[in-house]
Amino acid sequence: MELREITSKEEMLKNYDLLLEVYPNLTKDEYSSELDLMLQHNYGQAGVFDGEICAGLTGYWIGTKLWCGKYMELDNVVVSKKYRRLGIGNQLFDFFKQKAEEEKCTMLALDSYRKNLPSHDFFEANGYEARGFHFINVLDESKIR
Repeated sequence: MELREITSKEEMLKNYDLLLEVYPNLTKDEYSSELDLMLQHNYGQAGVFDGEICAGLTGYWIGTKLWCGKYMELDNVVVSKKYRRLGIGNQLFDFFKQKAEEEKCTMLALDSYRKNLPSHDFFEANGYEARGFHFINVLDESKIR
């Protein structure tokens, strides 16, 4: 297994099927359009590959907020059902911790739905703590995945 950064939209689109395991209603056209927007705003991805098969994937942004300075936010921590329990999530988390330190970020952040308790245990085991809330005002429920 090899961990590598995914830098182009074309490479990201090749891993669309893996995202369907988490977002079954995501169309390829939506994903393509959203990548066009996200790539303009410091978005990138890294994946763990078994040959040409992407077994695990995480997206990330590097940004700045007044309350914490420069930070890295992780998105879409997805590991294929076929490859779970092989340490792929840990590989991705270790990679991003190192990358955030190299980028001189003050923290790593990620969002998770409150009901996704198994992921919370995994995040906490990797040094993350729940701090605060994101309050959202949903304007189009049909677009929430």
